[in-house]
Amino acid sequence: MDNDNQKQIFIFRSTASNHLHAFADDRDGSKLPAQFQPWDTIGVVAPGRPFPYNLPRATVEAAIERCGFQLWRKSNENSRNPSPSL
Repeated sequence: MDNDNQKQIFIFRSTASNHLHAFADDRDGSKLPAQFQPWDTIGVVAPGRPFPYNLPRATVEAAIERCGFQLWRKSNENSRNPSPSL
């Protein structure tokens, strides 16, 4: 997908479930799972910019298109390799 068709993606962290994160295309995270609320917005990935931990943009955007969000989890805060729920 070229940069002109890429979306701005917001990054969220659940305060209810330690190490659980999400991507969504709406600033408010209104489509994120309620059972893990509240969600804090912690960043944004601009079109053409890489995702954290080299997560694949195409896979994340496909999940957002299908489900409204993409969850991912860090195995621990010091880990450089998260476990995405792709």
